[in-house]
Amino acid sequence: MATAFELLGEGGVARFTVDEVARRSGVAKTTIYRHWPTREALVIDACSQMIAQQETPDTGSLEGDVKAILVEIAHLLQTANWSFVLPSIIDTAERDPEFADIHSRIQRGHAAPLREVLERAADRGELSARVDVSAIIALLLGPLFYRRWFSREPIDDQFLEELIKRVLA
Repeated sequence: MATAFELLGEGGVARFTVDEVARRSGVAKTTIYRHWPTREALVIDACSQMIAQQETPDTGSLEGDVKAILVEIAHLLQTANWSFVLPSIIDTAERDPEFADIHSRIQRGHAAPLREVLERAADRGELSARVDVSAIIALLLGPLFYRRWFSREPIDDQFLEELIKRVLA
């Protein structure tokens, strides 16, 4: 799995081959196919490593919790191997329902800590109980992904603080 994920980071889904996984890992292709009947099954399993296992902070305030989460995601977007793989998954997900499913699970994993802190804030009265949590998550995460893959502007503390201030206002 480590070799498969490494290969995804190097060339994305399009350039991923079972032959190369076998060559680099030293595992026979027949053994790989015994565990994963298709190339796609192996890729999807490797992609499941991208599902975030972020801990949900509890700083005592909505702003502090959101900042802790966004700082972690910003760091991962700039350093983690999955940030190189995700665009390839998104591209493949447009044409393949299995990849669309794994892409959805990855995104739900990234959003889960935010969802929890926003719901907790609504329970405490820091947010209106009628707030659209999904919309707030999109408003907070969207700019990070935009800067990482489109504008390539820095995702620094100043940007995060301004983003949080505007969205939570």
